[in-house]
Amino acid sequence: MRLLIVGAGAIGGYFGGRLLQSGADVTFLVRPKRAAELASAGLVIKSPLDDVTLANPPTVQADKLTEKFDVVLLSCKAFDLDDAIASFAPAVGPDTAIIPMLNGMRHLDVLEKKFSAANVLGGQCQIAATLNAQREVEQLTPMQSLSFGERDGSMSDRVKTLAEIMAKGNFGGQASATILHDMWEKWVFLASIAGATSAMRSAVGPIVSAPGGRDFMLGVRDEIAAIAAANGFAPREAFLTRTEAMLTAEDSKLTASMFRDIQNNAPIEADQIIGDLIARADAAKSPVPKLRVIYTHLKAYEKNRG
Repeated sequence: MRLLIVGAGAIGGYFGGRLLQSGADVTFLVRPKRAAELASAGLVIKSPLDDVTLANPPTVQADKLTEKFDVVLLSCKAFDLDDAIASFAPAVGPDTAIIPMLNGMRHLDVLEKKFSAANVLGGQCQIAATLNAQREVEQLTPMQSLSFGERDGSMSDRVKTLAEIMAKGNFGGQASATILHDMWEKWVFLASIAGATSAMRSAVGPIVSAPGGRDFMLGVRDEIAAIAAANGFAPREAFLTRTEAMLTAEDSKLTASMFRDIQNNAPIEADQIIGDLIARADAAKSPVPKLRVIYTHLKAYEKNRG
């Protein structure tokens, strides 16, 4: 299978790089500046697991993209989705599988409207990574996984073939028969940690160690879990147990990428991660007072940023 990785930043660069390292047929769709960096220094991955430099990885730019690919791995920020679609659309044929790694759920509708339901798989990843000052992909913790699947839960031939390819990347890549449920659970966790750490301008540990902090953190989680349940995807017990430990560890230095983006005065996914949840809560008549305060805070940041 021919894989097109949209972007070679933190997410696309890491997973695409590991797939290229394993021998997969990978091409990176990048802008001219990133293409020049990769041609000069290679794709460099710094990781607690193992470092690698992939010299002169295959790249293509949007104005030269004419061939169809079997798989498009999409890892842009949600606010860049329209631009990303315009760039990779020529690579999508009737049988192309698009695997989005975006946060939230709204992007599924956008992609299906532009292409077709058959083109769009579900997908989600778990990794803490960034593009550092040296333009290297830096994995911040050993945590890593990527799952994908048909949204109807079936194990199609294309998903089985892709699972074999992903497994060779050694990053926990696997097919899932419950991918929509997995994506909702990720949204519950991500929005909880992103909302809390961004609003409080702090890592998890200091928040939950402060008076009322633990109740605040779990209260945010519970509001979002109720929205998921109202949409037919109540978080499963194993997920709640695992993530509660992460959200309440008093020695935790864990933050969300949204918090780090705020620290760097960068754009954030306020509408896609928090705003869309509030819209779904309103539709379900589910009270979300903590989420509303967080959303106001994030929108004020965006307004101040200009």
